[in-house]
Amino acid sequence: MPATHTRRRRFLALTASALLAGLALPTATASPAAATTTAYDDTYYADAIGKTGTALKDSLHTIISDQTKISYSAVWNALKVTDQDPNNSSNVKLLYSGISRSKSLNGGNTGNWNREHVWAQSHGDFGTSAGPGTDLHHLRPEDVQANSIRGNKDFDNGGSSFTNSGGSLTDSNSFEPRDAVKGDVARMILYMAVRYEGDDSWPDLEPNDAVTNGSVPYMGRLSVLKAWNDEDPPDSFEERRNEIIYDSYQGNRNPFIDHPEWVESIW
Repeated sequence: MPATHTRRRRFLALTASALLAGLALPTATASPAAATTTAYDDTYYADAIGKTGTALKDSLHTIISDQTKISYSAVWNALKVTDQDPNNSSNVKLLYSGISRSKSLNGGNTGNWNREHVWAQSHGDFGTSAGPGTDLHHLRPEDVQANSIRGNKDFDNGGSSFTNSGGSLTDSNSFEPRDAVKGDVARMILYMAVRYEGDDSWPDLEPNDAVTNGSVPYMGRLSVLKAWNDEDPPDSFEERRNEIIYDSYQGNRNPFIDHPEWVESIW
């Protein structure tokens, strides 16, 4: 008899004996996400590698704060590049709706797409001034009506569908993006919390576990955002977007796209 068959028979016999004896067998546990390695670890992230918690957050803040700021009007053309539909170069891919829409249909009317602040402007009172109001790492194209429905709601699970939702849901005090971009949303929110720490004339943006933040500089729900980061890891669209912003516009990166495991390390 082959050795593999012998080992299998011994395993089954031991298992049966343990069950008959009333012994508890060890249960399978999920392994923690392995740390990722990127081409930027020895250069861009050199001062952050090996750190955890507050030390990691502080180091990343220093790194990503070295940033070129663009104007709000320049965001229009930037989004046509960063969010170009990989299957149609004439279109952009809308964040919450998942719709592919002509780049030329940017504006404020029904059927247009506009500039969605994923970290809502009112959650920090930063408006559209150069800085958090124009940071491409959290600005995405979205259907005008869907953008209005999201408003300044915090993020959480649950709700009902709506026109052009693409699978996104909303209720009275929260918004749930479609499954394919849940992780994108989480990583954008947490990028903002690290980038803007209250030391450059802007409010100290922080995540919390509430969905009633209103106009204070907080965004929730942190526990849900962390789960979304795990459930929806960075894909090629998100990674390409990060590269374009770094290479062509702002000169800084979203570290949670490069190292999604850093979310758990900090929060």
